[in-house]
Amino acid sequence: MGMKDQFQEKSRQAKGKMDQAKGKMDQGREKAGQRGQQGRQGQQPPERGGQNYRDIEDTEQQVEDRFDRDYDA
Repeated sequence: MGMKDQFQEKSRQAKGKMDQAKGKMDQGREKAGQRGQQGRQGQQPPERGGQNYRDIEDTEQQVEDRFDRDYDA
């Protein structure tokens, strides 16, 4: 078997492995999509304002307090 033949054979093997990997990735994406859809069916959309808004305000207040403590003049 010549060098060119060896190279072509290795190229064919590598292509086959890449095709297998792509197939597995597609299967994984498909399964992940199915899992995501199942999870969304039982969930309610988050409310605007409410608890989420308070969490943001608390976080900003904590950052301000930490800044004041770190850079107290």
